[in-house]
Amino acid sequence: MKTLIKIEELAMFVFGFYLFVFLPFSWRWFFVFLLVPDIVMLGYILGNKIGAVTYNIFHHKGLAIVIHIFGAYFSFPLLEGAGIVLFSHSAVDRTFGYGLKYE
Repeated sequence: MKTLIKIEELAMFVFGFYLFVFLPFSWRWFFVFLLVPDIVMLGYILGNKIGAVTYNIFHHKGLAIVIHIFGAYFSFPLLEGAGIVLFSHSAVDRTFGYGLKYE
């Protein structure tokens, strides 16, 4: 079952890339910004609890979907791309076994 979940997360990552290709940006920007969400790990400097909270906020797929929908509704491709990158980043993290953090 664990392998099946990892395959599903990998499929979500590929789907995110597929969606990004339709935006008015070069597909290369997808990979440039893919690791940007990990900057929030700097929250761990302020302690484990704050680090876990900041990590979880920026690695929550629900937030990524809301950002994408907001960008699509208001025709703001930059927000659409940010939502897709957040979603894809979370999916690839979970593919490698990293999930949401606990305190």
